[in-house]
Amino acid sequence: MKALLQRVSKASVSIDNEIVGRIGRGLVVFLGISSSDTDRDAHYLAEKTVNLRIFPDSEGRFNLSILDTLGELLGVSQCTWLADTKKGRRPSCTEAAPPTEAEALYEQFLSLLRSSGLKVEGGRFQQYMLVEIHNDGPVTIMLDSRDKYPQP
Repeated sequence: MKALLQRVSKASVSIDNEIVGRIGRGLVVFLGISSSDTDRDAHYLAEKTVNLRIFPDSEGRFNLSILDTLGELLGVSQCTWLADTKKGRRPSCTEAAPPTEAEALYEQFLSLLRSSGLKVEGGRFQQYMLVEIHNDGPVTIMLDSRDKYPQP
């Protein structure tokens, strides 16, 4: 499971001109779920996301997590985050989990984020979405659960 975190001053996700999720200061999390991912990967990335110290303290150092700042989270599923571009010119998403499995892990990930007590919004699984991001910093961090749980 891979997550791309973007620190934002605000963000929203819309479907057919309707805003379905909106946050203020916090993190947008683009989540890619592979066919080998399990509950363990969702737990690891959710814990890492809420505890990662990427917000500035009073001296401007990255010493605060989103929990410390009481920020907000917007989770967006994105199978293209797993795209393989090694061959040809069209990305291949064959590593992505089948939709039913991926949606269950995506919803579990959002639920785990919500268990932190922070405000969590989400996009809609397998929908065409317009994501508006006001990247703060900019600060963009990549997380991969394989860093903790290498695949055989």
